[in-house]
Amino acid sequence: MHHNKIFNLFSNITLHGDTRLCMNTTLSTNFPIALTYDLFPINTEYGIIYAAFVLIGLYILIITEVVHKSIAAILAATMSISILALLDERPTKDELSSWVDIETLLLLFCMMVIVGILSETGIFDYLAIIAYKETKGKIWPLINTLCFFTAIVSSILDNVTTVLLMTPITIRLCEVMQMNPVPTLMCIIFYANLGGALTLIGDPPNVIIGTNKDVIASGIDFTTFSLHMGAGLVFIFIAVNLHLRFIFRNMQDLKFTEPPNVTELRQELAIWQKAAFSLSSYSKEEGVVRDKLLRKCKTIFSKLKDTLKGFKVDVLPTERLQSYDESIKDFLNKENHLDKSLLWKCAITLGFVITLFCLHSIPQLNLSLGWIALLGTLLLLILADHVDIECILGRIEWATLSFFAALFILIGALSELGLIEWVGKQTEMIIMSVAKEYRLSVAIILILWVSTIVSSFVDNIPLTTMMIKVITSLSQNPELELPLPPLVYALAFGGCLGGNGTLIAASCNMVCAGVAEQHGYRMSFMQFFKVGYPVMLGSIVIATVYLLVSHVTFGWNT
Repeated sequence: MHHNKIFNLFSNITLHGDTRLCMNTTLSTNFPIALTYDLFPINTEYGIIYAAFVLIGLYILIITEVVHKSIAAILAATMSISILALLDERPTKDELSSWVDIETLLLLFCMMVIVGILSETGIFDYLAIIAYKETKGKIWPLINTLCFFTAIVSSILDNVTTVLLMTPITIRLCEVMQMNPVPTLMCIIFYANLGGALTLIGDPPNVIIGTNKDVIASGIDFTTFSLHMGAGLVFIFIAVNLHLRFIFRNMQDLKFTEPPNVTELRQELAIWQKAAFSLSSYSKEEGVVRDKLLRKCKTIFSKLKDTLKGFKVDVLPTERLQSYDESIKDFLNKENHLDKSLLWKCAITLGFVITLFCLHSIPQLNLSLGWIALLGTLLLLILADHVDIECILGRIEWATLSFFAALFILIGALSELGLIEWVGKQTEMIIMSVAKEYRLSVAIILILWVSTIVSSFVDNIPLTTMMIKVITSLSQNPELELPLPPLVYALAFGGCLGGNGTLIAASCNMVCAGVAEQHGYRMSFMQFFKVGYPVMLGSIVIATVYLLVSHVTFGWNT
């Protein structure tokens, strides 16, 4: 583990004489220290401007969809590193590696492998059938059941794992009920982020908060945190549900906007294209199969164009032209189609992984989510030794993983340019400029809204890492007399609920969109933004009222 501390020895003045740096430690073992000096550090005034331009450029590329979002993130990361190099602050390979959150990437990769093997058992169809029967096929009771279950599981597991498990079930149910899966998947994402905010292990920002020594010393443990967050989240859950019912009050908004035959053709074309592009032309056999798949794609594309022009085309095989009742009947007939042997092996593995996930916050065990997921993946591959590993790896959403890797490097570069630190300093200055009797109210509002707005556009992990230092320094300032717990809960609400703002604001958002794209359903940035940002703003308004009433009016700071 590497810790960096920057000391600014002077600023705009010339010092004469010697400068001494005295260091001490409470550790009983030796450890290495590296000291460097920089005579020409980055001018953060310009660095912030450059960082803002890079971030704006990234969002322009993602919103306009000129290139794939993974390519956009790679271009933005490359540009930010180039700016650092031009400012004579080119990062080393070790620094670049330290910016990438290997734990998150390892967790995503391993859980994708586990879910890929789990899908072979038929359990997703089975669970979808149970959900359909319990809700009697009614749309909103079904959506509420999926969302409630997602929120509960997200509070126990991390929300990325929950979304990986829930997305295939949701897509299968929507396909059977002839609904567009994208609106329902957005509802799942919102509740995954809300559920993750409930506990110290549900979302990465909460893990960062819960492991801070000052937060622990203030008396905030797992139970206390869940109690304070849960009281506010109850109102937010209700408000989000009502908000979504209002947004999708027209049931046609949950359906496909195009005729069923056009929707089927688009989805079929996407799947055939993905199958074709996954093959190379290195061998004769692969080339022949790839050509056949591409010819199939051309045929489907031609039928799609004729259909859109209004020609009547026999676009689908007879067995796929089913009525709604026939589709439901065939779906319910799959209830007993389970690979019970493989299912038991997956259940043992998931039990092992979930148990360690729940125990990973215990400091003495020194467990990390990424390594737990890796151990679970190895266990499942050993138990299910007949599984075709190449087929499973072909289902990994590599574009999503590359997007996150590039995004981590981008955020690291933006931090070096001073953008994240500038946000924290401006927040601290505003709080200190307010009259003493209003400081707690202003601090809660400012920390909540700043962390929410910023984390909806920038990854919430580095933001939370920086903001936790800001709020602990504010609470330790004797002139301000601010209690730490209200600031902690404001940061937790903001860091987690900000994930509902945009498609790239949280890891589980991108994972869900990636899995949906694998199934032929595309979730665009603007489509998510139009629904997600109003939901996020409504949630934060309620969180603001809750925090002010509980901590300012009633003084519930224990």
